[in-house]
Amino acid sequence: MNRRIFAAALGALTLFSATVTVVHAEDKPKIIRIGFPQAGTGGRPLPSGSYPATAELQGVIEEEFKADGIKIVWNHYVGAGPALNEAYANGLIDFAFGHGDLPLIVGWSTGLKRKVIMSSSRFGNSYFVVPASSSAKSLADLKGKKLATFKGTAGQLTLYRWLEKFGFGDKDFRVISLNNDDTKAALATGDIDGTVVTPFDLEARGVAKHIHEINDDPDLSSPGSVWVGDEFEKKYPQIVQRVVNRLLKSAVWSSTEANREKLFQYWAQAGSTPYIDYKKSWSNVTDLRTRVNPLLDEYYVASLTRSISEAKKFKLIRRDVNINDWLEPKYLNQALKEQGLEDYWPQYDASGKVKVTARKLASK
Repeated sequence: MNRRIFAAALGALTLFSATVTVVHAEDKPKIIRIGFPQAGTGGRPLPSGSYPATAELQGVIEEEFKADGIKIVWNHYVGAGPALNEAYANGLIDFAFGHGDLPLIVGWSTGLKRKVIMSSSRFGNSYFVVPASSSAKSLADLKGKKLATFKGTAGQLTLYRWLEKFGFGDKDFRVISLNNDDTKAALATGDIDGTVVTPFDLEARGVAKHIHEINDDPDLSSPGSVWVGDEFEKKYPQIVQRVVNRLLKSAVWSSTEANREKLFQYWAQAGSTPYIDYKKSWSNVTDLRTRVNPLLDEYYVASLTRSISEAKKFKLIRRDVNINDWLEPKYLNQALKEQGLEDYWPQYDASGKVKVTARKLASK
């Protein structure tokens, strides 16, 4: 009888051990697939312009998961935000390391389930650019003319905000869709009459000139977003936390003044925004933490809420979307606390004004 009890206990223990082994094996994925809604010039698989881009360029995500044997796969989409939505809908990516407001909202409105875990960028200078040979001095001079934007991306809403700021609507112009490379080529050939793009490299080459410049207007641009797919987040919360922890360290590196030149050199590798454009368009930024800011603060929520209203107004979405259904700040909050960074970045109110000042950094 004792032998039978022992055998039964041993069998139960073996089964329990096997179960634990299976559960442990499922605690981490074999692969993490990360998408960027951008590719470098000519489709070069390189990111730019944000601290998540720095994370890829410095290989820190690979470093984080190397000991676990987890493979990191980067996906760069020439089709930008809409292509990122399509990739996620087809089960091809787990994270997006930056997504503009409009395609993010369109994805939500069509039922794509994702959790925003960090902001990827905010603010920035904006320029209205025309061909070098243009006689236009203002947007009024371009009425009825051909303007370009990449429709379905954040750039479309930015262009519409530009037009509204000067008393116009998209119906006052012929708005066509071109990606970044094609837009610059069209400026050079005079096939378009205007667009919103950073101009300094184009001006240096005699291709274009800007007729308006607006610096860090919180109503003109909108923050970018880092998100994780719902299924991945529910299955691997500890992996999501480690990704956020690493991204936060990249945000610190990218917002450290001593790294400014190296940062622009990293980002310029993609070719889509040359070094001179970063150098000049960030020249008015005295604290990199103004733009390199991962927080999901009042400004982030208010800005995306405004973008939802605009998307509905311009008939770019049909269904109501509530941003609060898709925010998951717990990973960022934990990372900020663990790394002692709760007061490192400025927090902004709904109007884009500083609500809580950032930690004062030691002078050089």
